[in-house]
Amino acid sequence: MKTIIGKKVGMTQIFTEEGISIPVTVIEATPNTVVRVKTEETDGYSAAQIGYRDLKESRANKPTKGHFKRWGAPLLKYLAEIRLSEGEAYEQGQQITVADFEEGRKLDVTGTSKGKGTQGNIKRHGHHRGPMSHGSKHKRLAGALAAGTYPSRVFKGNDGPGRMGNETVTVQNLELIKVIPERNVLLVKGAVPGKRGGIVKVRYAVKSPAEENQGE
Repeated sequence: MKTIIGKKVGMTQIFTEEGISIPVTVIEATPNTVVRVKTEETDGYSAAQIGYRDLKESRANKPTKGHFKRWGAPLLKYLAEIRLSEGEAYEQGQQITVADFEEGRKLDVTGTSKGKGTQGNIKRHGHHRGPMSHGSKHKRLAGALAAGTYPSRVFKGNDGPGRMGNETVTVQNLELIKVIPERNVLLVKGAVPGKRGGIVKVRYAVKSPAEENQGE
């Protein structure tokens, strides 16, 4: 499935010919390089390993240098593996650019969400607060977590305070509004996970427009 790794630049808006404002996320994706191609015969499945952004040799450890040397590829900072569907083929050393993507297609964008640190149950899970009247000692604390005498314990999976964010998140079926090849930029309708400057993986959604129309 067509995939490229890029950087989230930020959000802006563009206007249609009718004057309608569309909020878009700007994703900068310089050409990705196919580092390695896996096949059914050698690895048991079909996939391609792609790399993004050059890596200085002084910042690469020996295992990383050995990996790229083995496959005859330049040192790259970020790697991702994409499964290949039937009939799809990549060649080692091939360049993947934003020009390979078609405007109007639906995309799935994967990134790391913003880290919020340790948060309470209200912000983290949307729980209701306690009464705010005079004398209340139960405003934003978690309520009762366990049953009484039996079973006298907290069940696994109970929502409570803890670390929030900094997780891998995928937003599906975002429309690709515009491709700007000369700037290596994709304009995607709506918001994508992560902070400005964060690394994101952009791929075609599972369903093509033809398949979506057939479903209707």
